[in-house]
Amino acid sequence: MKPYTQLSKEELKALKSDLEKQFKEVKKKGLKLDMSRGKPSKAQLDLSNGMMDVLTSDSDLVSSDGVDCRNYGVMEGISEARKLLADMSEVPERNILIYGNSSLSVMFDTVSRAMTHGIMGNTPWCKLDKVKFLCPVPGYDRHFAITEYFGIEMINVPLLPTGPDMDMVEKLVSQDASIKGIWCVPKYSNPTGISYSDETVRRFARLKPAAKDFRIFWDNA
Repeated sequence: MKPYTQLSKEELKALKSDLEKQFKEVKKKGLKLDMSRGKPSKAQLDLSNGMMDVLTSDSDLVSSDGVDCRNYGVMEGISEARKLLADMSEVPERNILIYGNSSLSVMFDTVSRAMTHGIMGNTPWCKLDKVKFLCPVPGYDRHFAITEYFGIEMINVPLLPTGPDMDMVEKLVSQDASIKGIWCVPKYSNPTGISYSDETVRRFARLKPAAKDFRIFWDNA
């Protein structure tokens, strides 16, 4: 089929009529489809039913360091939750912070504060002529929506079976100080499902970015 831009007015009208007929036929089927991605099935949700019965009015709701978990929390998060996530993330507990929201909200807030207040004394991004982010592709559209929202220029980096093309990443971040970050889903990357290799992770740790406020957004959610 020719591209739409190469079709005549009559051809476009005929195509529109045909598509409308197909649409009406689909509507007659009365389908009710949930097209949202990553939504657990009822069977998956049922796996956590036991958790609903754990807490009662007689439960001990004070954490190991004396915080009443029914009240406002502390900055670093509940100690038991930090220990759990430390084991899962294979990092020391002191390196874990537990926020009260999803990772996307935390990342949005981090980018927002970088825009308005800067990072560790550096110039706020909103005062710079250009701000860029590296975006491994295929990648997570919700990440890209954050940078798009703030008008940040997105640079595509191929996602290989071992992770982002690190030759390209190393070259770009070392030469361009306007590159302030990179989106990463290191485990079971969305949408491909690949996990970064050990060597890729080591190369990330050894990056020498031109920007002092360059940050790796490492989304292990």
